[in-house]
Amino acid sequence: MMKAEVVRIDAENPDKSVLKKAAAVIGRGGLVAFPTETVYGLGADYLNKKAIDRLYEVKNRPKEKPFTVHISDLGQLAKLSCEMDVLSKELMERFWPGPLTLILKTKSGGKIGVRMPKNKIALEFISACGNAIAAPSANLSGNEPPRRAEDVLKDLEGTVELVLDGGETELGIESTVVDASIVPYRILRKGAISESRITDAGGA
Repeated sequence: MMKAEVVRIDAENPDKSVLKKAAAVIGRGGLVAFPTETVYGLGADYLNKKAIDRLYEVKNRPKEKPFTVHISDLGQLAKLSCEMDVLSKELMERFWPGPLTLILKTKSGGKIGVRMPKNKIALEFISACGNAIAAPSANLSGNEPPRRAEDVLKDLEGTVELVLDGGETELGIESTVVDASIVPYRILRKGAISESRITDAGGA
């Protein structure tokens, strides 16, 4: 059983050397827990099938449930072959970076859930990785999503390489999930952004 390395990192001024180290773990196919503004996420290289398979195993998550993909800039949407219409772009403009996950169509005819977190550690970590990363909440499926590094370790000690400890998360509630692949849009999971704010944006 591996012992997770826990590294404290400043939420306002993240140490770039620490972020580079975390990105290297992702590049090797490893798993890194990190704070977002909602809860702690568990990151893996989205383009590395072995890493994604391991993420399913560690989470004890059914393979038919896809992971949300986290990005650090809008340019990564093109790399993911996402298709966007006027309303999805409006939601991005209003709520990204922030606690909104959008289900988008892809050019291959599939769907993908994408989020751009607001948390500075998360954004800079994803940017350092150079790729989008799959990042569900850093807990065993069915358990309470973690707000602190200690909560992550309760579920995942021995199964992840690195935990970036940025203190307690700001919101403590998961992102709102909106299916933007259909018209009218549908809220699939209520979360940090209220239904009324989504509706006001013309998204549901």
